[in-house]
Amino acid sequence: MSYPSGTLGPMDIMIRPAEPGEYGTLGGITAEAYLRDGLLDFGESDAYLAELRDVGKRAAAAEVLVAVADGTVLGGVTFVPAGGPMAEIAGPGEAEIRMLAIAPEARRRGAGEALVRACVERARAVPGCVRLVLSTQRTMRAAHRIYERLGFVRVPERDWNPLPHVDDIMLLAYALTL
Repeated sequence: MSYPSGTLGPMDIMIRPAEPGEYGTLGGITAEAYLRDGLLDFGESDAYLAELRDVGKRAAAAEVLVAVADGTVLGGVTFVPAGGPMAEIAGPGEAEIRMLAIAPEARRRGAGEALVRACVERARAVPGCVRLVLSTQRTMRAAHRIYERLGFVRVPERDWNPLPHVDDIMLLAYALTL
């Protein structure tokens, strides 16, 4: 399957499955993005940070896509097909996007949008998949703009707290009907 590309200034962005030799790089980008954006301010951040870094584990259970320009990994995303073991909020007939992260120096250049578009195309290719869902934190405003520009809508009835014992961690849910 071919994935859509975006542009990064004069460079082309290619979206493709992550290769094992890129897992460490993508894990570092993902962890750095979450840390730098202040998204791991809760008590169990160390365990989740390890999960963010473990791209090999994600790739064994889902599809990990990377955005690459001139041989450099700019970021990545995990696409969880309907019923996949990494699904957090996806129900029957739904696929899920998880762990979208772009290196700080590659932001605002189309890599994030190209990765989300690739997930939309991938979801449309999954038999029986009628919706693509995702969770995001309130502070991820740049990501919210991408999702909304691509037709995702907020579904507040599906907002959830991954750490019920921590009151101020509420993830916002978005959905795109395919």
